[in-house]
Amino acid sequence: MKIERKFTEAGKDAYANIEFVKTSSEIRNPDGTIVFHLDDVEVPASWSQVASDVLAQKYFRKAGVPAKLRKSREKGVPSFLWRSVPDGDAVAYGGETSSKQVFDRLAGAWTYWGWKGGYFTSESDASAYYDEMRYMLATQRAAPNSPQWFNTGLHWAYGIDGPSQGHFYVDYKSGKLTKSTGAYEHPQPHACFIQSVSDDLVNEGGIMDLWVREARLFKYGSGTGTNFSSLRGSGEALSGGGQSSGLMGFLKIGDRAAGAIKSGGTTRRAAKMVICDADHPDIEEFINWKVREEQKVASIVAGSKMHEARLNEIFGAIRAWDGSSEDAIDPVKNAQLKAAIRAAKKNVHPRNICKTRAGLRQTGLCQH
Repeated sequence: MKIERKFTEAGKDAYANIEFVKTSSEIRNPDGTIVFHLDDVEVPASWSQVASDVLAQKYFRKAGVPAKLRKSREKGVPSFLWRSVPDGDAVAYGGETSSKQVFDRLAGAWTYWGWKGGYFTSESDASAYYDEMRYMLATQRAAPNSPQWFNTGLHWAYGIDGPSQGHFYVDYKSGKLTKSTGAYEHPQPHACFIQSVSDDLVNEGGIMDLWVREARLFKYGSGTGTNFSSLRGSGEALSGGGQSSGLMGFLKIGDRAAGAIKSGGTTRRAAKMVICDADHPDIEEFINWKVREEQKVASIVAGSKMHEARLNEIFGAIRAWDGSSEDAIDPVKNAQLKAAIRAAKKNVHPRNICKTRAGLRQTGLCQH
């Protein structure tokens, strides 16, 4: 391939005409506790805070990035495409802090494997591709899918690798499907997978094997979907003489697993699609599953609002008391507090919170 430059100039830094700034990124829980915080995040000045947050919180590599690197010579590969490895055994490790690091490792890995596969006509074409891709990523003219942001270039740019995770790739020399010997030299760069499942508990292709395959995809940032109509319905006969637990028991296992696995070790969760044919014996229970989950959420929200209202009444009764602070939290002496506690008890509030003086003190309700 011959690559014509549109945005960059040969011999000039790909980012030369792009202004970069430093910002902060943070995630907080509703109670104010910090889930994630990172200062001095370097991003293009044109990026929104949302785009900066997504990169910093989801896609920055959080660990294993060497503070000092050196190039690893490779015969037949241009020097600008040589892989980088940690410079010594005592080097410190941390995480990515600049968008340039991410753009470089993505475009660098793509160009490296493009060169190895013989895609470029000349070294200058490979260099043009590398610069143009970095510029387009920085200016949001191009963007890959999430697994690329998570995984691509970690081995090329930092020498990061780990035990094989069960991934396969097509070898560019032989054209054959090959099992990867490491986690990141040939990483998982694809976003969406449709997987089958057979009506078998533990064998390959069965239910429990599916959870392993799904976990592998979720871990590296991909989503997956499966039609579970092949599983027998609740109460159907098993070969061992018992009865099947049915579709829903297994779906709940998969749902919990998907919710627990962090994509790339970050705050992101991958997507999971579940399908069931309309003629499956458990279809009504499957449809009502989401309804019941939404009812649970509605009940939690309603209960939370009711709880807040009753506690505010208790707070108000304590604050309105004119006498001593000791008497303010005594429902025998504070009639308004007594009435507020009775109203809370009618809403089945925990007794240790709304009734006893010790409960008031332990939960901080006696503080003005």
